[in-house]
Formats: sequence, structure tokens, C-alpha cells
Amino acid sequence: MEEVQYLDWNNSIEILNRAYDAGLFVLIIGPKGTGKTSLVRDFAKSKNVSLESINFSLRTRESHLIGTKTLTDGTVSFDEGLLIKSMKSGDMLYLDEINSAEADVLLRLDEALDDRRQIALKESAGEVIKARDGWFVVSTINPLTHSGTKELPPQLLSRFPVRVRLEYPPEEMELEIVKKYVSGNYESEMAQAIKLANTLRRAAAVEELFYSPSLRETIAFAKLLGKGMSPKEVAVIVFGNVYAQWGDIEYQKVSDIITSMFGN
Repeated sequence: MEEVQYLDWNNSIEILNRAYDAGLFVLIIGPKGTGKTSLVRDFAKSKNVSLESINFSLRTRESHLIGTKTLTDGTVSFDEGLLIKSMKSGDMLYLDEINSAEADVLLRLDEALDDRRQIALKESAGEVIKARDGWFVVSTINPLTHSGTKELPPQLLSRFPVRVRLEYPPEEMELEIVKKYVSGNYESEMAQAIKLANTLRRAAAVEELFYSPSLRETIAFAKLLGKGMSPKEVAVIVFGNVYAQWGDIEYQKVSDIITSMFGN
């Protein structure tokens, strides 16, 4: 998505502000494409602080967080990872999709996030790194229905006592968000696409479909509509075709929904 100011429809920025002032770390819970990253980026800008980001996956290793030893011209040095750099600088740290990380990575992270805000570097002769005052951490997790996610250990969850639930916005608010990304006057068509997206989201929530479209899809619909394509054609491209990967029955089910809403 482009750099568009986050539209705070559920008072999330106010919650982040209160947590920041209280020195409490924040966990944002919600599906992909609900604006979690945009919220964090805009909040960091509002506080005029630098933002370090780590996007977690099964390939994320301790070294990404902590750092690694390197040998250059016979001299051993330690290249700090993003977690250590953030603690030392006191910058804001964004841990994206933390519940996609492996257990050993979460264990090192847990050490840094406890009340002492410090970590012992076994990689660097046991040096203890203590976070600067004002260090602030925001983490996001996806629901356990998302592929690759796992339940966070209770002790790590407790490091984030402020929890923000970020779901898809109401239809009229999603329309206002989408309108920020386009210049043409396609309000009725965009509203219909948002209704379609919500129909598919509700079906996915009760496991009638395998995929739930995000705000990215409704924004993409609006952008393609502005390029002279018909609403039905764009709906098939943006919302319908992805379901073909689950077979003809899934694809036809969604195609029928699109036809009922946009016509033949």
C-alpha cells in the first residue's frame, strides 16, 4: 500500500498513546490486511521516533534478532541484530507476525521483554544489554487459522499487557479508507466490492471458504476500476480467481456470488 495516513476507526492510536506513556508493550491481534502495519508506522511518525521492524517467519533465526560474530582480516567482531540495535538506541520496535516464529527465537525475545528489559549475549562473551529508557515494543499476531501461525507461550503473551483487536472495519469506514487510494468517482461500485469482500470474509470465518480477502483487495479493486475495467471483470480478477487454487468447486462457489452481485 502507498503511504496513506491511517484512518483510526476504532481508537487504536489513543490506546497506543496511553500504553506508550505508561511504558507498556502492545499486542495487536487481527487477520492480514486490516491495517496493522499502517497503524504502527503512523503511530511511530506521530511520536517522531525511529521504527525498527522484524517480520517473523519460520526462517527467522536468533541471529536476526541478536546478531552474529564475524571474522574480518583476522579480527573477530560482533554484528548486532535488530533487537539489540533497538534496545541500545531506545527506538520503537515492531515485531510483525510474532506467532510465526520458532520456539528458540521466541525464547530469546522473551528474555529481552521481561520487566528488566535486558538480555545476556552468549554470542558476545555474556555481555548484558539493557534497553534505554523509553524503549517501546509493539507486536502483531495473526489468528491461529492463518497458515504458519502458532499459539504464543503464556509468559510471552504476558509481556504485552495492552491488547488491541483490529478486525475489518465497518463497510462505510472501509469505503472511506479505500477512497483515500483512488481519485475517480466509483463510490457505488466500491461499496458493492466491499459488500462482496465481507460476504467472502464471513464465509471464510465459518470455514465455508478457504480465503478471506483483505483491505488490499478492496483497494486493488478500486485502482483497477479506475483503469477502465468493468466492475464484474475486476471482481473476478481481484476476488474470484484466487479461489481456483482450491479447485473448481471452490472457484465456482465464489464465481456464483460475484455474478449474483455484479451480474453476467
